Amino acid sequence: MTPIASIEQLVESYDLLVVGAGPAGLSAAARAAELGLSVLLADENPAPGGQIYRAVTTTPVKNRAILGDDYWRGADIVARFERSKGAYAPRCTVWSIGPDETAPGTFELGLSVDGKARIIGAKQVILATGAQERPFPIPGWTLPGVMTAGAAQIALKSAGAIPSGRTVIAGCGPLLYLLAGQLAAAGCQIAAVLDTTPSANWSKSLGAIPDFLRSPYLAKGLKLMLAARRKLRFVSGVTSLTATGEGKLATVQFEQGGRTGTIACETLLLHQGVIPSVNFSNAAGCAHDFDGEQHAWVPRVDAWFASTVPGIAIAGDGAGIGGAESAALRGEIAAFGAASRLGKLNEAERDRQAAPIRAELEKKLRGRRFLDLLYKPAPQFLAPPKDETIVCRCEEVTAGQIRDAASRLGVTGPNQMKAFLRCGMGPCQGRLCGPTVVELIAETRGITPAETGYYRLRPPVKPVTLAELAALPQTEASVKAVVR
Repeated sequence: MTPIASIEQLVESYDLLVVGAGPAGLSAAARAAELGLSVLLADENPAPGGQIYRAVTTTPVKNRAILGDDYWRGADIVARFERSKGAYAPRCTVWSIGPDETAPGTFELGLSVDGKARIIGAKQVILATGAQERPFPIPGWTLPGVMTAGAAQIALKSAGAIPSGRTVIAGCGPLLYLLAGQLAAAGCQIAAVLDTTPSANWSKSLGAIPDFLRSPYLAKGLKLMLAARRKLRFVSGVTSLTATGEGKLATVQFEQGGRTGTIACETLLLHQGVIPSVNFSNAAGCAHDFDGEQHAWVPRVDAWFASTVPGIAIAGDGAGIGGAESAALRGEIAAFGAASRLGKLNEAERDRQAAPIRAELEKKLRGRRFLDLLYKPAPQFLAPPKDETIVCRCEEVTAGQIRDAASRLGVTGPNQMKAFLRCGMGPCQGRLCGPTVVELIAETRGITPAETGYYRLRPPVKPVTLAELAALPQTEASVKAVVR
């Protein structure tokens, strides 16, 4: 591995640029470098690992039992990439992607490192941007003391920090059990875990149980559930959540089976599953479809995870949620596809080398459908029932305003809603509000999220300063374009 310490160290062009240093990106970059491609792995974080293996080489958490064996497996994935000849740019933001008009069939990408920007070229691109937590807007979720479960996990892995005082974890999905166990092992005072998984989901997922029983998820899931439920207070069947307090969180109010409850706490961690992070693939022009089982927008990819834009592949959870182990395998398959398109492998050799990885991927994904169906969030948490609930935190747009615009003003989709209310135009660029805005419009107009559509995103995909843009090296063509 060749570390990139400054923007000046980047070369003009690479065979392959991989965006994101999680399990998919690390595995894709390592495999591509092993196949003889010149590779740049660009990642915003200061160390490799992504979210699931965040800070695996630098974490101050030395007691391996706290984060669990699955977390520490990430060190092997990092080590493999470090042994490769790929280049690695930490603290690097990739903020744009587009065709290079001077070299047809290649891409121009805008990168920033430590406040300096540069445009580089790439013949192939693999987006390994992973997953993000599904928005969970409840009344009071903007109060200090309320944060996502993923944010708490970042603090634990990267800084060894845990919430102080009484903590409540609320939502649905396997991460609830994992995080509850990790925080409890680290010494966090967990007052309760409020499970919002709809009871009706059990009957809807029955058809997927046979595959689940033969999957690696079964033993791992049972171990997590039994360990967490044995030590902590769990409240199942929660149908309503409200965070209350004056200036900061003081209590969590919930409803369960027609009864109400209140828990005093200093921290509330919210989570209702993860969805693919699609902002970059969306801005690159890749086609997306609405997955009814994962209830999220996913990019359209082929067997080699190539998108509908020639030269761009999407690997890992960014192409559909499958978990960390499957993400690493999908990264390798995407790398084989890129190498083949660049002429480094013929199709027969590509297929031969990828065959055992595909077989292993099939095993890892077996049983995934059961989890998607079981932990599909309840409708009242996808679209907030109370009009006063803030949906777009950046622009402080409420659910009532969105419903009003959709019904009274006839707004038909999120892009038109953006023009009316500015939701999706803040620093997060729709990451925290997009799925909820779609749900609210669909609910109000009596149509499906697929019919409603999603934001049309444009570069820059991530914030970049005017100073960085102004300092970009000027070409003769760019000067002629503005000088008369």
